Amino acid sequence: MGIEKIVIVGGGTAGWMAAAALSRIKAGRNVDITLVESEAIGTVGVGEATIPPFVGFNELLEIDERELLSEIQGTFNLGIQFENWGNRGESYIHPFGAYGYSMGGLSFHQVWKRFKQAGDNRPLQVFNAETMAAYFGKFMRSEDYQKQRDDLPPINYAYHLDAGKYAAFLRKYAERLGVVRQEGKVSDVAVDGESGFVTSVTLESGAQITGDFFIDCSGFRGLLIEQTLKTGYEEWTKWLPCDRAVALPCGRDDGSPPPPFTRAIAHSAGWQWQVPLQNRNGNGHVYCSQFMGDDEAHTILAGNLAGTPQADPNFLRFVTGRRKKFWNKNVVALGLSAGFMEPLESTSIHLINTGIDKLMSLLSLDGITQVQQDTFNRLTEREYIRIRDFLILHYNATQRDDSEFWNYVRTMEIPDTLRQKVDIFKANGQIYREEDELFTESSWTAVMMGQGISMEGNHAMVETFDLEKTRKELDEMEQSIRFLVQNMPGHAEYLAKYCPAKAA
Repeated sequence: MGIEKIVIVGGGTAGWMAAAALSRIKAGRNVDITLVESEAIGTVGVGEATIPPFVGFNELLEIDERELLSEIQGTFNLGIQFENWGNRGESYIHPFGAYGYSMGGLSFHQVWKRFKQAGDNRPLQVFNAETMAAYFGKFMRSEDYQKQRDDLPPINYAYHLDAGKYAAFLRKYAERLGVVRQEGKVSDVAVDGESGFVTSVTLESGAQITGDFFIDCSGFRGLLIEQTLKTGYEEWTKWLPCDRAVALPCGRDDGSPPPPFTRAIAHSAGWQWQVPLQNRNGNGHVYCSQFMGDDEAHTILAGNLAGTPQADPNFLRFVTGRRKKFWNKNVVALGLSAGFMEPLESTSIHLINTGIDKLMSLLSLDGITQVQQDTFNRLTEREYIRIRDFLILHYNATQRDDSEFWNYVRTMEIPDTLRQKVDIFKANGQIYREEDELFTESSWTAVMMGQGISMEGNHAMVETFDLEKTRKELDEMEQSIRFLVQNMPGHAEYLAKYCPAKAA
């Protein structure tokens, strides 16, 4: 049976990202796309920071970057600054670009270690353009300078955005391309008794919306994927025990410019995010209810804001983990319906993005096959596990012993997949990435070295390097980055010229 009607249940970031992407297939095939959402049901807007693949998603939709950032109060994001994670008082930046470049077939950090042993005391960070620009509050896109100076490194960036405004922006985009929005709450879901496929949803108004294919963007409820199809959920709370969050936007009362990076500040039983938009900061405190109550979590967050709160605190509950299937029968889950991992590395919107990418690659309007479902589920499960391991690393690679929470995560047993990665890095700095794994060598290096995991040995090949020749190459690399950052405008100055925020 072919697919002629696609129904998206739920709006928000996930629903409207799916609608915008799928609306582009209408040009080649006559398919009806309906999105059902209710104004009475709020959306969870905890993920206001993104990572570089998100820029590509919007480029594929042919969305103008300037227009987008102006509409969503957006700023640029060069990486994430982690504070108090290895030890209290320490900080490091996980940048979106690479440290140096590969030399003689070796990763740059392996070469850097050899020179450190030879007395070169330059920190690894000076060989990363994104980190240095972030430290000095500077920003510029590669397109602004590479036509004149192609010898300078590229700048890899993402966005900070107002998730509600982004969903509204995509709604306009999708509706222009023929997506129909239906207001209302779903009161009933009909399932075919023979195939088990969802056939329709009924709204409280009595309206019935039939479909051949459904996308569940109903949030933590998992209205279709879980409540209807009973797909099952795999918990990861033994490794990622935080299960609560409180979100609270605020102004920047001191008039300080928005920094071009996200902050993740560790507290006694979790961590706080700070996401700078053009007109405010997005803030939240992720915490573990086993070690901290709601009132204490709110007090800690309220005491660490850059300005006056602009809303009432929004308390959220979640269970870290994933659905046992992401595509079940004729339902695909995206966003919070598919699973949840705290936004420590800004992966929430990314997982919506990659879920849509895989769906667009595998979906055939001629019908649904088992191999499509199995492939989607296998690839998505692997992606979730790799991201899970990277998040666990942040908690486990710590020297903090100042609270019960940190004692638990520091001493817990970690998955074998993560243990092997850490042990190989300790041996000689090698990092093995599997196929299309999201996080790069530089990402793993930044977190491991930033939180005290050191390379205990050298790669055998590094001893063959000509030290003087290589030192000259390192000098040129550092000088290029210094020149680039010195000639960048301030982040706020760049925003004002390139994409000033539209009035709310």
